[in-house]
Amino acid sequence: MNSKLLLEPLQREDQAEFLAAVSASKRLHRPWVNPPASPDLFQAFAQRMQGSVNYGFLVRMAKTKQLVGFIEVTNIVRGVFQSGYLGYYAFAGHERQGLMTQAMQQLVKKAFSELHLHRLEANIQPENKASVALVRACGFVQEGYSERYLKIRGRWRDHERWAILAC
Repeated sequence: MNSKLLLEPLQREDQAEFLAAVSASKRLHRPWVNPPASPDLFQAFAQRMQGSVNYGFLVRMAKTKQLVGFIEVTNIVRGVFQSGYLGYYAFAGHERQGLMTQAMQQLVKKAFSELHLHRLEANIQPENKASVALVRACGFVQEGYSERYLKIRGRWRDHERWAILAC
């Protein structure tokens, strides 16, 4: 597939660029996500994203390598489940352009073909209309609603459960 985007594994060396993008995106991310915003938090985060249970991917423009966003597959359970959870966010200046939709489509293919997962789940705050539109455009279906499901920015928040299955 000839894509204008690349998914690259998150590395510790990406710290300065990642933290600058997070800093510039504070308004965009509030109240939906709370990405690591300090060197210590980033290093711990990058370490968690290396391994068989959690994978983090920078979303970059293919030609310029400019950082567009981030997608993670976390808490992967193998065995009979073969499932993981998604987290994702665009960085300021790249939102509402369809870039994260294209990146998510690439990630879903990678998760099913390379990571050999059967299921991906995204838990989304109902008020986050852009995030709901993104997963819907990528073929996810809403499976349910979880009250006070995740603690984001110090508050327990309700979430809709969206999932997609491998064909």
